[in-house]
Amino acid sequence: MVKITFGSVGDSFSIGSIKAYLSEFIATLLFVFAGVGSAIAYGKLTADAALDPAGLVAVAVAHGLALFVGVSVAANISGGHLNPAVTFGLAIGGNITVLTGLFYWIAQLLGSIVACALLKFVTNGLAVPTHSVAAGVSPFGGVVMEIIITFGLVYTVYATAADPKKGSLGTIAPIAIGFIVGANILAAGPFSGGSMNPARSFGPAVVSGDFSQNWIYWVGPLIGGGLAGLIYGDVFIGSYGALPASDDYTA
Repeated sequence: MVKITFGSVGDSFSIGSIKAYLSEFIATLLFVFAGVGSAIAYGKLTADAALDPAGLVAVAVAHGLALFVGVSVAANISGGHLNPAVTFGLAIGGNITVLTGLFYWIAQLLGSIVACALLKFVTNGLAVPTHSVAAGVSPFGGVVMEIIITFGLVYTVYATAADPKKGSLGTIAPIAIGFIVGANILAAGPFSGGSMNPARSFGPAVVSGDFSQNWIYWVGPLIGGGLAGLIYGDVFIGSYGALPASDDYTA
């Protein structure tokens, strides 16, 4: 069975935990700066904020590459979550305590906000694009889309990084995670925006002051991430016996 533990204040404020929070802050900042920055850059180069097919591919590639790097640079310190939905899914499977996960969330959200504030500053006040569902897509449809694609992301995290039987797959985990994010953006970008990450959506919302649809990018990803943690942790890892701690994705 999956293990959800609250954790202790002492563990959550240890030197190692504080280093993990800082790592999550920096890695999320770098990821969001590159991801949101790619959308701003494309809008400037084309003088059109609406992405065409080429723009969608460019933004998907930028996010995939940036996440690959972000996960890689943080993996040895914090596990390289960079995403509250990933942290939530891993907490469902017992890979991180609830209390430590909450501090991960704070670090990730702050990293995203700072990244977007820096983008607004260095671009001389260019608009920071926010996630929203496309015309003709209902908010419920957007939530369902985000559930599906975030499930795919967190399921990939479990299969390649958190599963104690991952073997050599652990060495390619950041690549697989970056690939699934890029692929999901290509599939969902024209519909829900393809966030999969509450932090990735929250930073732009704060800096732009537009929270009109931000709830979609909390509800969908958290449900999707939680389901992936429940299914992979309970059905697959749970069948191994006692759930061991993962060296890569445990804090």
